[in-house]
Amino acid sequence: MIFEHTPNTEPCYVISIAARMVGLHAQTLRYYERVGLLSPSRSLGRQRLYSPVDVERLRRIRALTEEMGVNLAGAEVALRLMERINQMQKEIDHLKGEVKRLESASSQDGQPADRRTR
Repeated sequence: MIFEHTPNTEPCYVISIAARMVGLHAQTLRYYERVGLLSPSRSLGRQRLYSPVDVERLRRIRALTEEMGVNLAGAEVALRLMERINQMQKEIDHLKGEVKRLESASSQDGQPADRRTR
């Protein structure tokens, strides 16, 4: 699978900067990577590089663990659920657009928008 970088996914922060941005120790970020909570990119020299998306994920992990008292396993489940909700919302938005497009095409053909084909 080819991964296309966007401004939000472009790896640009070294571990010390990313850790400072979220108020965590760099060793904590290494631990989160080791347990599979995030996967920062690597430079050619194998240096960890964090994107704005990675930094936002770190903020969510911190909020879940420190502010809400969720353990790391629970944080992982919550993050997966949030990602699934976001995917589903995108699907809903896409389907709403399709419905509007079909209703528009139907009304241009002279068919009432609420008429269903059976």
